[in-house]
Amino acid sequence: MRTLRRFLLCAAALLLCTGMLSGCHGSQGMADFAVPEQLDENRKFEITFWAKNDTNKTQTKIYEKAITDFEQLYPNIHITIRLYTDYGKIYNDVITNIATNTTPNVCITYPDHIATYLTGANTVVPLEGLFADEKYGLGGTEVKFDAPKTEEIAPQFLKECAFAEHYYAIPYMRSTEACYVNQTYVEKLGFTMPEVITWDFMFEVAEAAMAKDAEGNFAVNGQKVMIPIIYKSTDNMMIQMLKQKGAGYSDSDGNILIFNDTTKELLYQIAEHGKTGAFSTFKISSYPANFLNAGQCIFAIDSTAGATWMGSDAPLSDIAEDKIVKFDTAVRPVPQFDPSDMKMISQGPSICVFNKRDPQEVLASWLFAQYLLTNEVQIAYSETEGYVPVTTKAQMTPEYQEYLAMKGSDNTDHYQVKIEASELLLNHLDETFVTPVFNGSTSLRDAAGQMIENVTKSVRRKETVDDAYMEDLFGSVTSLYHLDQIRSASSANELGELPAASKTLLITLVVLWVLMGSYYFLQYRRSKKV
Repeated sequence: MRTLRRFLLCAAALLLCTGMLSGCHGSQGMADFAVPEQLDENRKFEITFWAKNDTNKTQTKIYEKAITDFEQLYPNIHITIRLYTDYGKIYNDVITNIATNTTPNVCITYPDHIATYLTGANTVVPLEGLFADEKYGLGGTEVKFDAPKTEEIAPQFLKECAFAEHYYAIPYMRSTEACYVNQTYVEKLGFTMPEVITWDFMFEVAEAAMAKDAEGNFAVNGQKVMIPIIYKSTDNMMIQMLKQKGAGYSDSDGNILIFNDTTKELLYQIAEHGKTGAFSTFKISSYPANFLNAGQCIFAIDSTAGATWMGSDAPLSDIAEDKIVKFDTAVRPVPQFDPSDMKMISQGPSICVFNKRDPQEVLASWLFAQYLLTNEVQIAYSETEGYVPVTTKAQMTPEYQEYLAMKGSDNTDHYQVKIEASELLLNHLDETFVTPVFNGSTSLRDAAGQMIENVTKSVRRKETVDDAYMEDLFGSVTSLYHLDQIRSASSANELGELPAASKTLLITLVVLWVLMGSYYFLQYRRSKKV
């Protein structure tokens, strides 16, 4: 019996250690968040906030003011901001910190990224309960600032934050892509600028701009350099082309649909104009705005949030003043296949709240996240670039309407190109779309852009781009971005695959029962021999 007791004590200790390991396994042991009845204002809370600011000092000051104003309302909540210049770096740092449960409290990010964060159980807080909470929800009775109600967030933008049967974010700012055009050169080449540019029109103008004079200069600008089309985000280019064509990209279940005949057809078309030098990308040539402002590009396609860099009078132009060429800048929607059936991508950062073991800490985090939707923050931030406030409450204020009405009155706060970029999105909200969000959708987006980058580089190197090339390209990007693993991973999650710690616990239990059974069997054999 003494031996049995020792065995059982060892088994109990092993189970206890296993339980401790499972509880310490990062966010795996995190409980579901429940909204507290009351915020404990007698406690001090340290909240970390990760955000991106494009090295724009005005945006930094807006964040800093928002933090100061919020802390005056809630003296017991202290916000520490960590600024990044790239959303990809935020994403990588969050992924790294999930395993040790050291994620920030509040984070500016994208739904595609959040879908990956969710691979850790209860890592990100579902927000619908907080939205509706009478005291601390959107516009709640206990909220100490003028927060928007749920119905005062633009429904198109709020819908973008819903996936996996929950709202895992609130929108922060929204933009789309715009085609910034050197209208002076378009007309010099003998073309009339349409209200909606088609892909065929753009490529036709671009090829015409490749003509050179007897001295080897490009005739349209008299320079040695001319890249008529430069696309900043080739992932968006492929996604929008496929959407406009009604072709497959993916679905919300994680099925990869992009490897189809339409994709091949589009890549052949892009390769044709990449071969002549009429088309290039940011990764190959650099920022579209720099070439546009130097008179070396005609169609610069970039986010509406980048409007302050575009045009002869751009307040944030990155090139020397003596390199700037004067021209009329037209702001148009991204090129379309059918101008009567426009489709343009909606993009822009959202805000998520990370789960913590202390519900009070989560509630304090949520209040700060909600504060970023106030008119003061929304209007101030949107005026820095070509963003649009995500709340109809802010959009309809006299202050914001006056800002739009002063378009072109100066080349700083009311720079015409910047405000026209904002109006482009405001006027086409119902024609925007977003791609399905799932664990792996970020990788698929990267793969979509990579195919355009690859074919453009290949034709520049005089490589043959044919069906064999396309099959090899499809295979290589599938392997590079692990696209063949996305659906299997999604299926495993749908089937309720257990977290690693839970698996360890179950396996340990099975092993213990086997050991106990073996012990009793041996004792039985010994008793028989006696």
